[in-house]
Amino acid sequence: MEPLPEHLEHDGLVLRRWTEADAALVGDLVAANIEHLRPYMPWIEHEPLTIEARRALQRGWDEVWSAGGDVMLGVFEDGVPVGSSGLHRRIGEGGLEIGYWVHVDHLGKGIARRASSGLTSLAFTVPGIDRVEIHHDLTNVRSRRIPEQLGFHLIGRSKEPRTPQAPADTGVDLVWRMTRHAWLAR
Repeated sequence: MEPLPEHLEHDGLVLRRWTEADAALVGDLVAANIEHLRPYMPWIEHEPLTIEARRALQRGWDEVWSAGGDVMLGVFEDGVPVGSSGLHRRIGEGGLEIGYWVHVDHLGKGIARRASSGLTSLAFTVPGIDRVEIHHDLTNVRSRRIPEQLGFHLIGRSKEPRTPQAPADTGVDLVWRMTRHAWLAR
C-alpha cells in the first residue's frame, strides 16, 4: 500500500506530516493543550512525554506512514502550529477517518473545519478511497460542528458502546460519512 499524501495547503492552512525532527515542537504544542484535550483524548493521559519518548513515538508514526498506514499531520496557520490532524485507515477498506484537534488559543477560527475540508479532498485523491468519516463522542459538541458544517451525513452511533477512555468520553460515538460522489458533486 502506498503512503498517504503528506502535505496540503488549503484555505490559509498548511498541513504537513509530523516527523521525528518535530518532536520538540509537537511536545510544546501538546503540553500547552493537555487540560484542553484531557476530556476526550485518551492518549493525553500519557503526556507530557520525554523528548526521547516523543521521538520514539514519531519514529513509529513514520514507520506506519511509510508502510501505507495512517498519516499524522501538523496544522499550521501563518507558520504557527495551531493543531494536529490525521487520516486513519481504521474504518476498513475504501475508507479513511479524519481526526483533529485545535490549540486552545485558536478555537473558533474555523481551523478544524478548514483542515477537515482539505483532508476530505485530499483523501479522495487516494486510489480506492470512496468514503471519509469523522467519529466523535456523543457529547463532544465542538467536534460535531465540523462534519455538520462540511455536509457530512450522520449515519448513526457506534454499533457497540465501548468503555469510556477519557474523563468526558461516554463510550458512544457519532459516525459521520461523506462519499466521494457527494463530495465531488458539491
